[in-house]
Amino acid sequence: MALKLTTFALALGIAALSVPAAAQQTRRGNETLKKYCTGDYLNYCGNLAPEDPALDACFERNWNSLSENCRRAIDAYQAQQGAKGNKRG
Repeated sequence: MALKLTTFALALGIAALSVPAAAQQTRRGNETLKKYCTGDYLNYCGNLAPEDPALDACFERNWNSLSENCRRAIDAYQAQQGAKGNKRG
């Protein structure tokens, strides 16, 4: 389970909650991750700073406890990133 790309996205998304809604895509995430994973971040990993590398491990450790919507958002984000990566090569 590779959560690296998603927890960074969630972390930056949470840190950027004050950013206008027009900024749909952040450097490491998107609005869907913020919408569906913010509560899980606060419940399970809120003691970690958004830029802390340990955040990835926290989400991975708590994967089974994350809400279904958050897990789906993470899976969709990773699939989207994988599709973008395939277009480069």
